[in-house]
Amino acid sequence: MQQGKKTYFISDFHLGVPNYESSLKRERLIVRWLDEIKLDAHEIYLMGDVFDFWFEYKTAVPKGFVRLLGKLAEISDSGIKIHYFTGNHDMWVFDYFEKELNICIHREPILKTIQGKVFYLGHGDGLGPGDYGYKIIKRIFSNSLCQWLFARLHPNFGIGLANFFSRSSRKANGPKDEIFMGEEKEWLYTYSRDMLIKNPEINYFIFGHRHLPLDLKISETARYINLGEWINYNTYAVFDGQETALKYYQ
Repeated sequence: MQQGKKTYFISDFHLGVPNYESSLKRERLIVRWLDEIKLDAHEIYLMGDVFDFWFEYKTAVPKGFVRLLGKLAEISDSGIKIHYFTGNHDMWVFDYFEKELNICIHREPILKTIQGKVFYLGHGDGLGPGDYGYKIIKRIFSNSLCQWLFARLHPNFGIGLANFFSRSSRKANGPKDEIFMGEEKEWLYTYSRDMLIKNPEINYFIFGHRHLPLDLKISETARYINLGEWINYNTYAVFDGQETALKYYQ
């Protein structure tokens, strides 16, 4: 990484909800943030749930989000590497972003060493104890046969149906996604703590999914950071080559 360059981590835009107007306003804000950070970015990590729902048909993708997609294309074309971790709302990202935007897609957590620091990166869904219902659903949704069957639905019906269930899930969960439950009840924190025992070289565990911005110490050399989301918090993390900080964008 060049002197003065930084690595950025951001997650959970959930573009598309709760309505077109609010989503568009949020999209413009994200594009403004990207315009600012591209000046000193070495790499950008989109850590999942960029869209509240995304499914790529063979010859069609969901309508909208052209400002974000155009900005990502511009940044990628400038030579800044962009990584995209699929989340539970956009797990059906296939090859569109790789072919059109030259973005590297990750479907599982990865270990990455940056400037001598070791990062464990992932969206965070399905990790750690609990959440067994979702883990079963994820296996079904990740099944290639199920994906092929869904692709047989007309986009007007298929995307509309998926958006309905996505919004229903959000209403069912309510505000509990934004309540700190204590370290022992934070699944991703306990997952990170257990992972650290097996991989003591890790310095930062960075996830999305949880929606609550968190920066918790695991050991003298390791921290767990949850990136929050961009519906209420507008939070992201940045690594400057020495330290990683969780920040709020105004």
